[in-house]
Amino acid sequence: MILSRYERMIARRYLLPGRGERFIVLVAGFSLGAVMLGVAALVIVMSVMNGFRAELFDKIVGLNGHAVIQGIGGRLDDWKRVVAAAKATPGVTSAVPLIDQPLMTSYDGRVEAVLLRGMQVADIRSNTTINGKVITGSMAQLTPGSGNVAIGARLAEALGADVGSQISLISPQGQTTPFGTVPRIVSYRVAAIFEIGVYDYDKAYVIMPMGDAQQLLMLGDSVGMVEIQTRDADKVGTILDPLRRQVAGDAVISDWRQMNAQLFEALAVERVAMFTVLCIIILVAAFNIASSLIMLVRAKTRDIAILRTMGATRGAMIRIFMLVGTTIGTLGTAAGLVLGFVFLFFRQGVVDAVQFVTGQNLWDPSIRYLTELPSKTDPVEVTAIVAMALLMSFLATLYPAFKAASTDPVQVLRYE
Repeated sequence: MILSRYERMIARRYLLPGRGERFIVLVAGFSLGAVMLGVAALVIVMSVMNGFRAELFDKIVGLNGHAVIQGIGGRLDDWKRVVAAAKATPGVTSAVPLIDQPLMTSYDGRVEAVLLRGMQVADIRSNTTINGKVITGSMAQLTPGSGNVAIGARLAEALGADVGSQISLISPQGQTTPFGTVPRIVSYRVAAIFEIGVYDYDKAYVIMPMGDAQQLLMLGDSVGMVEIQTRDADKVGTILDPLRRQVAGDAVISDWRQMNAQLFEALAVERVAMFTVLCIIILVAAFNIASSLIMLVRAKTRDIAILRTMGATRGAMIRIFMLVGTTIGTLGTAAGLVLGFVFLFFRQGVVDAVQFVTGQNLWDPSIRYLTELPSKTDPVEVTAIVAMALLMSFLATLYPAFKAASTDPVQVLRYE
């Protein structure tokens, strides 16, 4: 849409009406503010929800892999063959034997439910999700036969334990006596405390070398499962189809979508619902733009008639009022992007400030899984939000612009 110099000048004059028309400026300002808030809200909410899903996926996959091969009955005796078969499967990048067993732990009179994870020392060292999140102590002290373990930060808080504390792990797999099975209780030294960032993991996990876990649980050379990583998490089912046939009867394969289906489906539904609801804000802003332009056309009816008698065409009137409306929408969209990105940059500080003022815990990690408010901005989504806001703003200008172009100068100026 190419505008002449006088059309741009008139549009600029209409964007800043005179003293007697400040009400129109106020309505246009509300329209701009509504567009700004709608765009900012969409950018913030979609970025936070993308970050929430990405953080959850990274943490869950970092600990449980893209899929796990679980032995029937909780034991995988022939795990070395399974690991070799998994590594030979095209698309599989790693296969790690694990022991995952729910137990109880006690320290200084406090008892907590835990999830014991036994891993080979080399796998502990190479797992960045765990090894890169140590807040005190050292994972290097986790060696076979050392009696050292690593525990999550929330579990350490619940027990009141620190590096060097001796905690007791209680296993129901103990000695059988005439009076029943006696639970097996073994003491271990806390060598490291880690904080993954997922509350449920930091509250439950106790990590130790594989050999120590097998000895505690009296598994011999068996493991509980094999964790699988693939080249493409979205194609994990197709990649592992050949392996399913090889382990059928001895083990079952569950991928990340099956293990966390309810969580990720709920996030997807909530994401669509929030996007739809927040789009209504931009739609309302577009109606505000239309109403402010209709008021401007009514206020400028005489001026439009004079311009028409001086030779201005209907097309010129359409272009002038479309420019006024799209300018309001463009400025609101740009301001919304700035506001949204500023909020995302200071998001955790904003949450902390609101919590301090209200005295309420707005981000309880025991409810929301993650310990901090995440964010991940998708450029494609931001582009779609901007395009949608500009399109709605443009469509809102059509009726007022054509209304202005249909003004009959003869009827308006008849009694002048």
